[in-house]
Amino acid sequence: MSDKILLTAKEIEIILHRLACQLIESHDDFSNTVLIGIQPRGTLLADRLKQLLEEKYAISNVALGKLDITFFRDDFRRRDAPLEANSTTIDFLIEDKKVVLIDDVLYSGRSINAALSAINSYGRPKNIELLVLIDRRFSRHLPIQPDYRGRQVDVINEEKVAVHWKENDNKDAVYLTTNHQ
Repeated sequence: MSDKILLTAKEIEIILHRLACQLIESHDDFSNTVLIGIQPRGTLLADRLKQLLEEKYAISNVALGKLDITFFRDDFRRRDAPLEANSTTIDFLIEDKKVVLIDDVLYSGRSINAALSAINSYGRPKNIELLVLIDRRFSRHLPIQPDYRGRQVDVINEEKVAVHWKENDNKDAVYLTTNHQ
């Protein structure tokens, strides 16, 4: 197995600031916008963006939710091992709000499709946008594209993108991992 670094901690920091600024350009004061992190890894990115918006850009009261998509996935019954669900925390109304779904890596689009199904359980948003840290181009199974992307990478199917967050992995970095057999 070999790893190639795609993003360093400094590059991630720069990208997070750019994404926060793009969100501000589109959503102004966030009075009609909510952020929803997709469990488990999208929530780490969503937490970071909320923190940046509030602390560095003085946007107050950014609504942040966490969405579990486990039982909305089209493959949850096809796996050998049982899936473990995460919790959903959405303690605000999404009815007629602008929703920004947030995930770390956009790969096939199936997780986003599941998130779109799951979010309907909480109401009917005005619109839904997608923000991802890494957009794996050429890997899509569904016609889903991000509105905001940190970095677009060309990855062949045998390669994996691993996002490390200091909150879970003790450092910020994004790696391209290749399994040699």
